[in-house]
Amino acid sequence: MSENIIVSTQDRVTTVTISREEKKNAITFAMYTAMAKAIEDYGQTDDARAFVITGCGDMFTAGNDLQDFMSGGLPASNDENPIVRFLNAIRDCPKPLIAAVNGPAIGVGLTMLLHCDLVYSARSATYSAPFVQLGLVPEAGSSMLLPASLGMAVANDVLLAGRVLTAAEALDHGLVARVFVDEDLMSNVQEIAQSIAASSPTALKQSKALIRNQRAEVAGHMSAEIKIFAAQLQSPDFAESVAAKLQKRAPNYG
Repeated sequence: MSENIIVSTQDRVTTVTISREEKKNAITFAMYTAMAKAIEDYGQTDDARAFVITGCGDMFTAGNDLQDFMSGGLPASNDENPIVRFLNAIRDCPKPLIAAVNGPAIGVGLTMLLHCDLVYSARSATYSAPFVQLGLVPEAGSSMLLPASLGMAVANDVLLAGRVLTAAEALDHGLVARVFVDEDLMSNVQEIAQSIAASSPTALKQSKALIRNQRAEVAGHMSAEIKIFAAQLQSPDFAESVAAKLQKRAPNYG
């Protein structure tokens, strides 16, 4: 487990907190493994009937830790890869998943929300997916799911042009269910989670299965997407993007 992923269960609600505030909650391979295990355990046991994922401080997550990417070796696209394992776990979990987005959700911070069943936002939260700006392509099925959620025009604005959505815009476009004042976010989400945990577990599972009845299609799209993503990680464009970001300069793609 990673010390940067805090997992607690109380009154049949498991809460996972991304806790790496000094790095804007950027996610490392070890953190992906810890989150995947927490979701897998939740899906397979009766200890909890609702699951909340949130961030520490005023940030949900800045997305992938780029230095971890570069120093730890570029990830492959197979199911044993920590990132793929996490994305598969969040996609395939049979029980309700709730996101409490307490601040900016960047990259995978946004795309993971597409696999959560309930997404609640702090008023200060923002949403962005700057994959193209990093020399990458969308992941987590977002090239399929984001147009379905936001509409093609807005999704292209986010995925291609790098548009950052405010919480109000995310609500208007159906990316989040409700927006709360920042200091009231977690108390409201925990109240909702407790209500879900008190509901019929069988009805919840069956209802989620009906709602997520395109899971096989999504899985196929994600599989094709991650292969392109993994190949792009090996590209000169991604290397230049990371170098430019670390050196705090504009990238030069030649």
